[in-house]
Amino acid sequence: MSKIKYAVVGTGGRIPMFIDPIAETYHENAQIVGFCDPSPTRMKWHLDRLVKAYDYADIPCYGIDDFDKMLVEQQPDVVIVCTPDYLHRDYIVKSMEHGCDVITEKPLTIDAESCAIIMEAVERTGRHLRTAFNYRWQPGASKVRELIGSGTIGKVIHVDFEYMLNTIHGADYYRRWHSDKSCSGGLFIHKATHHFDLINWWLDAIPESVYALGELAFYGKENAIARGQEAWTKYDRYTGVEAAKKDPFALRMDEDETLKQLYYNAEADSGYIRDKNVFRDGITIEDTMSALIKYRTGVVANYSLNSYCPREGFVVTINGDGGRIEYEERSASHIITGDKEIRMEANHKRSLHLKVQKLFGEPYEVPIEEGPGGHGGGDPLLQEQMFAKKPTKDELGRNAAHEQGAASILVGVAANQSMESKLPVNLNDLWSLSPEAKHLHELA
Repeated sequence: MSKIKYAVVGTGGRIPMFIDPIAETYHENAQIVGFCDPSPTRMKWHLDRLVKAYDYADIPCYGIDDFDKMLVEQQPDVVIVCTPDYLHRDYIVKSMEHGCDVITEKPLTIDAESCAIIMEAVERTGRHLRTAFNYRWQPGASKVRELIGSGTIGKVIHVDFEYMLNTIHGADYYRRWHSDKSCSGGLFIHKATHHFDLINWWLDAIPESVYALGELAFYGKENAIARGQEAWTKYDRYTGVEAAKKDPFALRMDEDETLKQLYYNAEADSGYIRDKNVFRDGITIEDTMSALIKYRTGVVANYSLNSYCPREGFVVTINGDGGRIEYEERSASHIITGDKEIRMEANHKRSLHLKVQKLFGEPYEVPIEEGPGGHGGGDPLLQEQMFAKKPTKDELGRNAAHEQGAASILVGVAANQSMESKLPVNLNDLWSLSPEAKHLHELA
């Protein structure tokens, strides 16, 4: 049997999640047939890395204007889309129109119009579109799903989800293209799509309406000046700037070989500056966000995201008519580069705590067994589903196709619209997600 051919568009820091397992583990039935990116420097760096690490064969490289040419010449079976979020729509649609299936990094897209165009293209072409939600595959998240699905706390009534990004990982969104809302949709789209998908999946429920508030309260020039930190606003970027050496928010790309090779050395051909000052003018995304989500099943969820916290992780509580689940995850501060995650805290240990307390009962801890690989062993499980010839059957419904991908981003789209209008937004007014259905598993 011939190998499944994968082409890649976007070769930044996220792409090793996809190309490395193909080159290392699944090369007998899968092969990479093309890279497409605006930066020849980035493509060459990844190619050299694959050759050195896995003795991988040469991969044809195409400029960003030659995406269609790559599809014609290489005839891929699957296209992996790992570009900035606002570009996902066009690459997804073009790939499917060419007859390719698509794997896209989350989020699916950033607005309702693009979502509608993608959904129409899936129906018209009959191609398969997968959103790569690796959070579902983490052992702690999977255990929460098992507990809810088995009725441990009865019928779920309410969820409270608090996510904390710290001043290392959180700050990194304000250095990069993500800080432009027209590119990322803001963190309600780019980051929270992970969390909205988790809630949707845990509850096996379809979101109905959203009311949200948010603002830029910490990052940006005005906020720094108001706190008496004007000195940190005096430079546009960090690398090579003498005045930024004592700035605790500084990222110096010349001090990390991967960041230097993949981004700093690629500035000349990409035009992309990876280390912009987080206290500059022009940041258009929020850093303080809250949302109230109503589900078609009647469940209500409170969600908050703050990106300047002293620690990283999340706390979720799920209340049912038979008890309560409390799940906490503390994560190491990190910055994703291009072949690894730079851990920024010495001696930090990732910790997971899962507790169940039934009504009129004593609380008890539920053990969580993590495996090797990223996200506590979740990444290899997802990679197997994407690239293995015969992946293990998943009993928890963790694979997410196009409609489930839409269900998560539409919560963020609704939240963005609600922040502007100061009114609740009904998701069916954005895109109709099977109006008669109540449960997530009813969506593709």
